[in-house]
Amino acid sequence: MRTVLPLGDELHRGAWRALALSTAVALDGVSQQFGSVVAVDDVSLTVESGEFFSLLGPSGSGKTTCLRMIAGFDLPTTGRIVIGGEDVTSVPPYRRTVNTVFQDYALFPHMSVAENVAYPLMVRGSDKRTRVQRTNEMLELVQLSGLENRRPGALSGGQRQRVALARALINAPPVLLLDEPLGALDLKLRQQMQIELKALQRQLGITFIYVTHDQEEALSMSDRLAVFREGRIEQVGSPQSVYDTPKTAFVAGFVGSANILTREQAEALGLSPVTTALRPEKIHLHINGDGSQKGLVHCQGRLVGRQFLGINTRFEVEISQGLVLDVIRQNTLDQILPEPEQQVTLSWRVEDVRMLEPV
Repeated sequence: MRTVLPLGDELHRGAWRALALSTAVALDGVSQQFGSVVAVDDVSLTVESGEFFSLLGPSGSGKTTCLRMIAGFDLPTTGRIVIGGEDVTSVPPYRRTVNTVFQDYALFPHMSVAENVAYPLMVRGSDKRTRVQRTNEMLELVQLSGLENRRPGALSGGQRQRVALARALINAPPVLLLDEPLGALDLKLRQQMQIELKALQRQLGITFIYVTHDQEEALSMSDRLAVFREGRIEQVGSPQSVYDTPKTAFVAGFVGSANILTREQAEALGLSPVTTALRPEKIHLHINGDGSQKGLVHCQGRLVGRQFLGINTRFEVEISQGLVLDVIRQNTLDQILPEPEQQVTLSWRVEDVRMLEPV
């Protein structure tokens, strides 16, 4: 792990201060070690003011630990954390200008919706008139007006999530941290809340830092995202750039699905002899051998699997012994689907094949 320069280094301090003042949150060489386990290993990233920034990765990849360190619930073993231009590495959570929304919402079951939302203002010592006014504004913002007197137990999952959001936003924090807040919702409600969350963030203009293992959430809501793996960041960028130009085989396979070709497999298909990725939706499947158009790579194969997925169908095509490519084709009314064991032709553009960094 890299040792971060001490605060006494004036040159480093000056450069870091200039960077921190232009961002909402910055991590500089942050690591977190629990005994012999390194949960976060030398992570550096910056989140711009007003961004919807997602930390994406599988369980145990370090994304939630990073969020907890930003919130102040965990202290980094090495490195520093800057929020709003202030080094808060050793600052306790209650003194940081961030609020957190958790997956379980952490609402007080004995309090009404209004009392839950107003709780941060009550702790701060705000007068009753201010609490009532701000609570009404927050409930209107999250579309819960009229439910002020209900208890959390009488609300749906989506409504409880909105109450947690309203409570986290009532203090107008510059940065809102969200730790998989949609994880407990069913698919339809989760998709609806993705749209509402992004619209709310745009309306308020504050910085959202969102932890998720769901690639769809990260791709649909984020301005930028960081892909985590084993405590490190594999790639940072916009959703489209990370999806279209993955740097590593892990990113290609985790953000969407991809056919990963070894150097030998790529060379056998007439491609550059490097590890490459090819998205299943970039491959065209032809039943009658009509895939030999100019400018395309094409090969013959045998259909060995087929899955109907509603809007799409996923095909597994064996093009050589031990090499099976996934192909995704959108379903149409007039299409003819190939049958298992049928010979098919696959084709794709050379520019759709992405070279990956060596492991």
